[in-house]
Amino acid sequence: MSRQRGLNGSILAIALPAIATNITTPLLGLVDAAITGHIGSAVFLGAIALGGTMFNMLYWLLNFLRMGSGGLTAQAYGRGDSEGAAIVLWRGLLLAAALGAAIIAASGTAGQAALRFLDADGATAALAARYFGIAVWGAPAVLAGYVLTGWFLGMQDARSPMWMALCTNVVNIAVSLTLVLGLHWKLEGVATGTLVAQWAGLALGALLLRRHRPRRVALRALLRGGGLARYFSINADIMLRTVCLVAVTVWFTRAGAAAGVVTLAANALLMQLFMLFSYFMDGFAYAGEAIGGALHGSGDTRGLRTLARALLRWGGALAAVFAVAYGLGGEAILRLLTDRPEIVADAMRYIGWAALVPVAGVWAFVWDGIFIGTTRTRGMLAAMAIAMAVFFAVWAISRPLGNHGLWLAFTLYLATRGAAEAAIFRRPA
Repeated sequence: MSRQRGLNGSILAIALPAIATNITTPLLGLVDAAITGHIGSAVFLGAIALGGTMFNMLYWLLNFLRMGSGGLTAQAYGRGDSEGAAIVLWRGLLLAAALGAAIIAASGTAGQAALRFLDADGATAALAARYFGIAVWGAPAVLAGYVLTGWFLGMQDARSPMWMALCTNVVNIAVSLTLVLGLHWKLEGVATGTLVAQWAGLALGALLLRRHRPRRVALRALLRGGGLARYFSINADIMLRTVCLVAVTVWFTRAGAAAGVVTLAANALLMQLFMLFSYFMDGFAYAGEAIGGALHGSGDTRGLRTLARALLRWGGALAAVFAVAYGLGGEAILRLLTDRPEIVADAMRYIGWAALVPVAGVWAFVWDGIFIGTTRTRGMLAAMAIAMAVFFAVWAISRPLGNHGLWLAFTLYLATRGAAEAAIFRRPA
């Protein structure tokens, strides 16, 4: 009993700060939108939305820097390998710097291509390009922040990423308000506030890193063939898995748009309910990543299975709470998100799916965390590919059901991800 209590304490020590980090992270975009809303023309809000979408698409694909760093570091931590943990850190930061520099160098061409893809009108596109051109200088800081976040989690430290996120948001609010409302910089002030905040968050991360005293490592160790090949193989698997995830998300939005603007808006609101659940559930996934990686690194297979069962219990309880809350209070929650009665009425037609999705998605979140921690990324990619195929197959078959068919496909996609990972986990790595 005491061992189980200790495990639950370890889970919460990672999960709770991670949840706080997840909840505060979206505030960066929300603050930008709120401040921009007081500039004047609606075109500024449109430009911020476009610019934010461009960065979201880019950074989402590069989030492998966090996940790959987290799993490898946790394993090194578990086997007491301080040099191995340091190699993961410095190798990740080196890659982040290279990718950040490449993004800045290609920002002009890539930004214009993204705006053409998003099909923005001339005035909005011009402002979005200005926003992107300023904020893109934060790319190295964002990517290095991903590496630090993953490394801290691997070292069983979930508080440092939380402080980094809080610092980023506080600085963003202070600088953006000063530049926009004080100096009347308008869009440039918002972009500059975001840029300064991203570098401030990284600076705090660098200060917090000193507490762990990572070892210095020679460059030849970072570029050593075998370790470097495995590092890139893991990150390639995670990136391809993210591409599959993005494909499902984009198609879900596209299919909802085909049903009309009201249904598109209703789906967007219901997806926000799923995102809220994911902010909480991801905290337990991070616990699976950090603790599971350490157990895997120390060779404790039995402890890893015990951890999986504990996380599934936590996740099941959390999913039940959200399912009941959405099932009973869905309309009240939706009315907090919009004052358009036709959108609320349409969303309520599908509220049952919003209540079911957390239950269907529990296994996917838990197993994702454990697979990242144990760096079984090829298995995670395979499970995602199977789930994506299920999504598109079910969507094609159930199109006569309309939007209900779309939500059925999404629910089965989540359930398939978790079931496939559970089956793969039982097989030898």
